[in-house]
Amino acid sequence: MLFTFTREAVMPIVAKLDELGKPAWIALMVLGFVIWWPLGLATLFYLIGSGRMGPWNGAGSAHWQGRMQRKMQRMRQHMEGAGCGWHGAPPSGNRAFDEYREETLRRLEQEQREFYDFLARLRAAKDKAEFDAFMAERRDGQPPQGAPTQAP
Repeated sequence: MLFTFTREAVMPIVAKLDELGKPAWIALMVLGFVIWWPLGLATLFYLIGSGRMGPWNGAGSAHWQGRMQRKMQRMRQHMEGAGCGWHGAPPSGNRAFDEYREETLRRLEQEQREFYDFLARLRAAKDKAEFDAFMAERRDGQPPQGAPTQAP
């Protein structure tokens, strides 16, 4: 028997799995490998291709970036408290080098803050451009991209 899947039949399943999160997708993939390995492989490729897996998808990247920032901050505090961190490093014996190191680290941290601010502004501009395009389409009476069209 040949199975045919239409987009309308599959989308409610995809939406439900998205609701349940990554563990549901992983369970489906493992089940696919158990039932028939090409099915599990197809599920894996779909997950990677659609961006549902990994920290690099839209909302996930902000989450992972924030998480990494918190970990770095915690590590800095721990190292400084122990007297062996970047700014709390014991003197090397060369005063000129110690001053250079402190100034370089301050400059790098400032550049990092500026870069993250730039990324935030870039994301906001992209979101605004997408929203403005969407609103322009709606004002013109055109259906948004991806919306199903009804046949007369």
